[in-house]
Amino acid sequence: MGAAPADARVVIGLDVGTTAAKVSAFALGGDWRVSVGNEYPLQQPQPGWEVQEPEVMWRALREGLAEIAGEVGAASVVGVGVSTALHGLIGLDAEYRPLTPLLTWADSRAAEQAMRLRDTELGRRLHRTSGTPVHSMSHLTKLLWFAEHDPETASAVRWWVGLKDYILWQLTGELVTEVSHASGTGLLDLSTRDWNEEALQVTGVRREQLPPVRPTTEAFPLLPALAAAVGLPEGTRVVLGAGDGPLGNLGVGALEPGVVGLSLGTSGAVRMVTDRPYVDEAGKLFCYNLANDAWVIGGAISNGGIVVRWGGDVFGADFADEPGGNPDGMLLDLARDVPIGAEGLIALPFLMAERAPLWNPTIPGAFLGVRRSHTREYFVRAAVEGVALMLSTIVDELDRVSPVRQIRATGGVFRSTVWREVLAAALGKPLVVTDGADGTALGAAALALYGLGEAASLRDALIALGADPDAGSDELIPDPDDVAAYRAVRAGIPALLARYDEVRNLFS
Repeated sequence: MGAAPADARVVIGLDVGTTAAKVSAFALGGDWRVSVGNEYPLQQPQPGWEVQEPEVMWRALREGLAEIAGEVGAASVVGVGVSTALHGLIGLDAEYRPLTPLLTWADSRAAEQAMRLRDTELGRRLHRTSGTPVHSMSHLTKLLWFAEHDPETASAVRWWVGLKDYILWQLTGELVTEVSHASGTGLLDLSTRDWNEEALQVTGVRREQLPPVRPTTEAFPLLPALAAAVGLPEGTRVVLGAGDGPLGNLGVGALEPGVVGLSLGTSGAVRMVTDRPYVDEAGKLFCYNLANDAWVIGGAISNGGIVVRWGGDVFGADFADEPGGNPDGMLLDLARDVPIGAEGLIALPFLMAERAPLWNPTIPGAFLGVRRSHTREYFVRAAVEGVALMLSTIVDELDRVSPVRQIRATGGVFRSTVWREVLAAALGKPLVVTDGADGTALGAAALALYGLGEAASLRDALIALGADPDAGSDELIPDPDDVAAYRAVRAGIPALLARYDEVRNLFS
């Protein structure tokens, strides 16, 4: 879009995700915006280990920040807001150098520790106190893994931090965390918004090994040397920001009970904003902070669009050599004509350690009901439906908290009519697909604007940045017959699973 007008006031949003660091700039009161992104790898040194190098991620972000500063030019920079992926853990030494890689949300090495603790009264109490389910994604279980399997590294760590904390230290020189990320660690007490002594005792971590917890709207100045290096004004304020999930809800305008934000990329999540903490006694939902008066409840699945990408690798080899070919898209085109329910073929799409609503990282994926007549398009259709049905179970839980009247969805998968139609019918709710290309970065920028006192509310902050919280595609109302068909498919899964009992008994 070119450089910002010289008289513009600009807010910058940083979005440090699992695959890339995106930096976006938004002009107040106008439609100017620009984004850049730099990718980095997700490494798998051992089965179940999903790690990244913090320094590599920081370099990608810094380069993007410098590029965006060039686009901003002479415009006035109001501030910077920060989003990063939740649940990542890093061990630092006394000089703030990483002693461990970033153990990402997808890292499941602590599955044993999570399963051992999950169904105990202690585990249930920790979930109620923190809002974070006991799962291998959390700092709580990862710290237990270090204590049991790598005590030498654990004893050398001065600071245990999240990805957000590390990025904030690089930006401002302050080692702090904010309540949104802290609320995803399993170590926080939601009632006090401070570290939970019982959780610390369980992990053996001392309070002084964790950063102090600050509000998501608190700000610190950008380090002068960094500001000079990237080309931003000295004294530019950095608002601590929140987690990528809560900020995703803000970015798509899902800001009130009954309106659910759904993001679907490699993984997926459905979330709803409430005005107070909510802890699910059944243990199926998380509760994370967005701002002082805004809390996000919901659930995340590890297996979203990656399931169809896997299907493309397995079933789409003959599409790979097509000029300009898109194996995923071609397979989805084939799957469009497969009837609802894929003629009895059901996918349990647990390719990576699954999260909500089971929070059991040990359950492997499976196709059930396989018959000779099922060709590859049936497997792809079943995979899409399997993801949609998992998301539907989380929407049902949110529906019990506050009746869901609309789903506001974002993600590249929604370019496919198959994904849109299956999701709307499986969820049984009106679906609006929003332009979420900059959704999380937009959320970070909006929270920064709110935190700096430039907007009276989060909604007003979105509007000030040129975003319409109600915008999106025409509302897709699912066909009632399709909704009923998916309800029948879902209702039939328990009986299908029971039919395998005889096989289980055969091998027992």
